[in-house]
Amino acid sequence: MTSRIVAVSDFCDGVPPAPSRYHLPDFTRIWAGHDLPPARAANVSAPDVRVVGGYLERLPLAAVAAGLVERAEVWQFAGHDDAPFDSGRWLGGHDRHAAPRPPAPAGLTRRTFRADGHPAPYGSADALAHIARHGAPEILCVWGLGVNEALLNACQDSIRIYNSIDADPIRIPPEVSRHFDIFLTGSEWQSDRIHARHPAAICEVLPIGPDFASDLTFHPTGAAKDYDVVYVAATQPYKRHDLLLDALDRLPRSVRALCVVGYGHLTDELRAEGERRGLNIDWVGPVSHDEVNALINRARVGVVCGVDDGAPAILTEYMLAGLPVLANDRLVCGRQYIRPDTGLTAPEDRFHEALASLIARSAQFDTRAVVQANWTWPHSIRQLTALIDKARGYRAGRVSA
Repeated sequence: MTSRIVAVSDFCDGVPPAPSRYHLPDFTRIWAGHDLPPARAANVSAPDVRVVGGYLERLPLAAVAAGLVERAEVWQFAGHDDAPFDSGRWLGGHDRHAAPRPPAPAGLTRRTFRADGHPAPYGSADALAHIARHGAPEILCVWGLGVNEALLNACQDSIRIYNSIDADPIRIPPEVSRHFDIFLTGSEWQSDRIHARHPAAICEVLPIGPDFASDLTFHPTGAAKDYDVVYVAATQPYKRHDLLLDALDRLPRSVRALCVVGYGHLTDELRAEGERRGLNIDWVGPVSHDEVNALINRARVGVVCGVDDGAPAILTEYMLAGLPVLANDRLVCGRQYIRPDTGLTAPEDRFHEALASLIARSAQFDTRAVVQANWTWPHSIRQLTALIDKARGYRAGRVSA
């Protein structure tokens, strides 16, 4: 059987998940007779895999490119029977439920499973039936809000890895977290919090966003710098767009900003506030990763304004495009990426001064070279491989004992 890594996203189309008309025997019957073709993944060898995309794709693809496994998959959930999920095409007898497949990089397969009718950590009889038929992956990565014990028990022979992708280092209850072999965090204080719950846990500061960076996805384009500052962030309160607006309000109106929005409910409100203050801000998004790269290349400086944020991936994505970064000095995860050769941190009451200074000095930085020397995926996957080897050694010791 082909070796695999599976990364389980905590995205669920429809939350909280509603009860389903389908049950484990239905999914077992379906998966016993069907499987989805693994897109372009099946016949791609490690040298042909390009580590590209966002943080969900890059770690699994890096595992394939490094030869840890032969195939990579990213799983997510559907929260109701009318949402697209893979087995629904056969359960419904037609293609109404067929999951739309966004373009996936070579070496990667996307799957969507019907979630059980309860909040996260998510369960899925659909995924359990798939695992029973096609086997558990060699490496199972679980992000964010997590999955339930039943899914982890179905993958008991897998090396199981958890990262919260948030400021809260462990967003799953103890009865779930006790099953993980490895915890990845965004800061030492997060690791301390995990060790307080699981003293013997294998834990490493290796956040899946700013580490595992892709210098193929994010790179200089040579575009004209028609913006002074760019902020790529969801328009949600914890991203603290208000700090950027306040800083711009204290600078000349000639300072031009670009806000690239992935999702969030505050876009209209923030746009209106910027207009009310007479600030020079353009708002765009959502856009693809390639478009994000094109847009940030038009700016001189990237900013990260949040405090309670989990090591934002955009930190090193800005840098790979050649931008120095200004971050809130209270950012709880990810400040280790801000060094004298990559940018500045500043207190909120002096954010505007630091922004003006960094804009003036932006051409003096070679942030791309710093990331390539420290945080691109070949460096990160070597660290992860050592952790996996350590976990396998622990398991072998427990078995021999």
